[in-house]
Amino acid sequence: MKNIQVYIEVFFLAYLLILFILWLIPPAYYDKFYKLKNAFSPEQNFFKAGWRKILTEKVSFYKNLTPRQKILFEQKILEFINTYKIHGVGIDITDIDKLLVASSGVIPVFSFPTWYYKDLKNIYLYDNSFQIKHPMLPNGTLLNGLVGYGGMKNKMYLSRKALYESFKKDYDGQHTGMDEFLHLIDMEDGKADGIPDILIPKSYIKPWENLIIKEIERIYNENSVLNEYAGVNAAEFFAESGVSFFENPEELKKNHPELYQMLRLIFMNKKK
Repeated sequence: MKNIQVYIEVFFLAYLLILFILWLIPPAYYDKFYKLKNAFSPEQNFFKAGWRKILTEKVSFYKNLTPRQKILFEQKILEFINTYKIHGVGIDITDIDKLLVASSGVIPVFSFPTWYYKDLKNIYLYDNSFQIKHPMLPNGTLLNGLVGYGGMKNKMYLSRKALYESFKKDYDGQHTGMDEFLHLIDMEDGKADGIPDILIPKSYIKPWENLIIKEIERIYNENSVLNEYAGVNAAEFFAESGVSFFENPEELKKNHPELYQMLRLIFMNKKK
């Protein structure tokens, strides 16, 4: 009986210790581990036959990867699909929808092995342009993409038509899906200011701020290959220049070498 009592006491103390350790873990890390566990549970860890064909036909970024990189990309796509819920608004969600939404989110952070979007849970896909009631938006505003904020936090809204068009014309420096995910990256620190603190080394923040001013001035002077919408503000500049970096790296490198190198540092952690 004495031995049994000792075992019970040891078990109880171990149980309390585990609870204490879990209490010490920051919620963000617990949430991250839960998502990763959920994404790779056996019943969900299945990359459908035919998905590679879809990615090869519709996603140039994937098509241009090495065989080893393609395997990593597929793993990230699977993790994305099983981590964030994609809802159809008046439409049925297809495999192509899932793959293109997921690719939009994976491409910008492909070089970061453990990345996940902590401020995203649900993605709502509309068939075409849509309207969202929000105090910050004028009535009747038609949208192709929107990252939820305020009362709509943890949500993203996308137009299926615009998303498909973005992958079809993945050379024009405009991409509805990637644009919204780049805004999410920017907002990781709670601010939409065009400074991705989580990705850029602190010593490069000031040079990045100065470069934004310089490049926006080039846009105003019509001496830039960037989408003119990049000149609206720093947040839009980061998103639009990020799209150009992934869609037209060689053109960006030729016409904006300083910007290209800075974006390479931000998205690939490479200085040269």
